[in-house]
Amino acid sequence: MRVRKITEVIGLRAFTDSGEFFGEVEEANLKDNRIDGWRIKVGGNVVSLVGGARGVIIPHQFVKAISDVFIINKTAMPTSGGMESATEIEEVPEDLV
Repeated sequence: MRVRKITEVIGLRAFTDSGEFFGEVEEANLKDNRIDGWRIKVGGNVVSLVGGARGVIIPHQFVKAISDVFIINKTAMPTSGGMESATEIEEVPEDLV
C-alpha cells in the first residue's frame, strides 16, 4: 500500500463505486490530526441533486480507494429527496471571501 500526501489527492476526479462522475476533490478536513472528511466540488449529474450548493463534504468512512482517481461509496451520494449521508456546502457570497 502506498501512502499518499494530501496535496497529491487534491484535484483528483471523484467517482462513485458504480462508476458515476461525482466531482473533484478540493480539500481534506482534519480532526485530531486525522482525515475526518473530504470536500468535493460536485460535477456531472450530482449538480442537480445538491441544488445551488458548490459541493459536499464526504466523511472519510465513505472513501473506498484513492489512486489515480478518488472512489467513494455510492451511499454517500446525495439523493433527490435531500442530503442524507453527505453535508451540503452553501455558496459563500464573494464579498465575504
